[in-house]
Amino acid sequence: MGLFSFFKKSDKVGQENTIDSKDLLGNVTSDSKNDDRDVVTKLSFHPEWDVPQEQKYIFNFLANELEPLKPNQLSLSSISIEEDARLGKWLVRAFFRSSLAEAIELGEIELFIMDKNDELVASKKFDFKALGTIPAESARPWVFEFEKSTLKTDEIPEDGWKIAFNLVSLRGHQLELDATWEDQLPAEQKEELAKIVKTLPELSETEVNFTGLQAKFANDGSLNVSIFIRNGHNKAINLEQLPLEIIDATGKQIAKGSFKMEPILTVQPNSTKPWTFIFPPQLVNPKGADLSRWTARVTQ
Repeated sequence: MGLFSFFKKSDKVGQENTIDSKDLLGNVTSDSKNDDRDVVTKLSFHPEWDVPQEQKYIFNFLANELEPLKPNQLSLSSISIEEDARLGKWLVRAFFRSSLAEAIELGEIELFIMDKNDELVASKKFDFKALGTIPAESARPWVFEFEKSTLKTDEIPEDGWKIAFNLVSLRGHQLELDATWEDQLPAEQKEELAKIVKTLPELSETEVNFTGLQAKFANDGSLNVSIFIRNGHNKAINLEQLPLEIIDATGKQIAKGSFKMEPILTVQPNSTKPWTFIFPPQLVNPKGADLSRWTARVTQ
């Protein structure tokens, strides 16, 4: 079951992070599809917990502070954070709530701790199977342990913090098309790009990667290069200036230049955006170039 730490009389319900269940579970079949009623979640304990009467009183008090949900929602209600001084980890108390009409059991989900300014202060993947089966329309108290290695700071955040689902990781890595690409590309090409993105190696959480897509010489001697800009971060990246070199199959540099992005090129979190760069003839060395295989590198 993992650690169970009793909630305290001084605890209060804080910020809430609520998502539509389909963001986590995919398409959920429910008779309440068009139901806009308020769902008051009922307190539910893990079946292995033997909760003293006094603690039940505290739990009931906290549960009564929770705002109703709409049908088919999942929610994390922040309560409090206590530091384990010996191990340096945070014990984060919260309610996990479901307004689904049926019981659910979940798998691995990444959670964030955000401070009052929505800055990330901790992140960790949790196996929600440990919470057990969550009954329909219920609220289950839990203590999420964030080890020291998962923390971005040593300071417990001030009031206004929240525990939240990482929706970026839930949706998986995605193809992102600029509006100009979206408007100009036929549906078949968009589908083909999306398929290619799915075959690329997985990125680390802090990795930005540049992967070659297509390169060809134009009649005027310029080199047109299309590149996948891949962002593994959980935040968007903005590119203002991009110095690039192109290395051909023989290891020879065939083009080098710096591109000022106007407007700034933004790549959304956990996304891959294709972009085309045109090296003018004066920046290209085409003699003996072998484009059967090539690499795009960001230069210093």
